[in-house]
Amino acid sequence: MSLTAEEEPVAPPPPPSSAEIHLPADIDWEMLDKWRFFVLGTGLFSGVSAALYPAVVLKTRLQVSRPPITCCSAAALLLRSEGPRGFYRGFATSLTGTVPARALYMAALESTKSAVGSVATGLGVPDPAASAFASAAAGLSAAVAAQTVWTPVDVISQRLMVGDSKYAGGIDAVRKIVRSDGVCGLYRGFRMSILTYAPSNAIWWASYSMAQRAIWGGMSRVYGDGGTVAVTPNYGTVAVVQGVSAAVAGGASAVVTMPLDTIKTRMQVMDDDGRGKIGRTVRVLLREGGLGACYRGLAPRWMSMSLSATTMITTYEFLKRLSTKDGSSSSSSSTSNKNSF
Repeated sequence: MSLTAEEEPVAPPPPPSSAEIHLPADIDWEMLDKWRFFVLGTGLFSGVSAALYPAVVLKTRLQVSRPPITCCSAAALLLRSEGPRGFYRGFATSLTGTVPARALYMAALESTKSAVGSVATGLGVPDPAASAFASAAAGLSAAVAAQTVWTPVDVISQRLMVGDSKYAGGIDAVRKIVRSDGVCGLYRGFRMSILTYAPSNAIWWASYSMAQRAIWGGMSRVYGDGGTVAVTPNYGTVAVVQGVSAAVAGGASAVVTMPLDTIKTRMQVMDDDGRGKIGRTVRVLLREGGLGACYRGLAPRWMSMSLSATTMITTYEFLKRLSTKDGSSSSSSSTSNKNSF
């Protein structure tokens, strides 16, 4: 009789379970009633822009301030000198350009995302990579399309934001800029705007896509540990995940592209920084405060972009649901995207 017991084979631990999450189907460009989409979008996004505009004014003032001042000091100075209306300097001009710029942006975004996504999937690209690539390409094309309209509006509104006494209003600013610099004066910093907003949008939409997948992946493992086989989140849960993903993407995009945005703002607003010369603007900034000078206004820009991203994406997804053609909404809800994470 052996004194050592025969060891029984130990069964390997079961693989971690994960739930299969069924998300509401994406609403493609072809499913949208374009008229309803643009009319409702104009109203919704105008309201969002009005709520976030004070942070944009504060960011712009910090970027061009000499000597540099803190965010709180800039806000207190503006409130003391101009009152609450100072936080809405140039808003009418900005809002006028927002309507056509948003229309171009949304059209380019949705059409590019649908086209690139279909091509990538047809070429056998895995779904996560195809989704991120399509989102990045859509953000890039949308930014380029929108900047053809937005750059002149940006030039005018930013000059009004900083309290330039030369201009009595938006129309007066257009007249004086064209008289002194020609039509090209309205497109000061256009190349820098493309260099800023194109990568910013590409980073944002790609980060947004990946953040969503990461959050849903984590939730599927939580649900799976409880033994749930399939989960269909309601629209409230979907909106929360979209909002959190948008905030993450907005913060990441703000940090990465902040130096480019500071350079662009300087070129558009400050006449002595070298009339469209990127190199000279960079040298002036570096002399003023080194690399840190390129990050002036980061706090309000980070806050503005994160809040804007969260508000915009939830508004945007809500807008798409409101704008579906008759019959498309019910079919998109019943035919859900089956995502296994």
